[in-house]
Amino acid sequence: MELPRRKRQRLAGYDYSAHGAYFVTICTDQKRPLFWDSPVGANCVRLPALPLSPVGRIVDAEIQRMSTVYPNVWVDKYVIMPNHIHLIVVIENSDPGRTQFAPTLSRIIKQFKGAVTKGLGRPIWQRSFYDHVIRTQQEYLEVWAYIDGNPAKWTSDELFSPL
Repeated sequence: MELPRRKRQRLAGYDYSAHGAYFVTICTDQKRPLFWDSPVGANCVRLPALPLSPVGRIVDAEIQRMSTVYPNVWVDKYVIMPNHIHLIVVIENSDPGRTQFAPTLSRIIKQFKGAVTKGLGRPIWQRSFYDHVIRTQQEYLEVWAYIDGNPAKWTSDELFSPL
């Protein structure tokens, strides 16, 4: 029996080193909730204030370090959820096609995942990642609001799993 084909994740023909903003979601393997400390008697009102676990703090440090690895790349907005992260990654590239100055989004995410894996001494990530090229200011604002509101909506999130 033939296995199902995996859906292509990237936009065909798009230059992912191009100047722009990208909405990225990266999940843990098997959606394991690793990034927040487990609440004791917490209710959904307190969920957005839960502290990061030791694993979550390593992820946070690597997100903040991203702009030092690639000077023309920065994370404009992010949230660390229990089993996934959302980021707005901005690539500033005034010379398209010159990837030595602007790495591709895939290279940035691969380096990030690798740094977290190295810091933990074990892999935690699901294969690949979700991305969306942000094309307008309105879309940017919608993604920003989505990231801001994500922790408060955790229990109704499609990636929800009990802590």
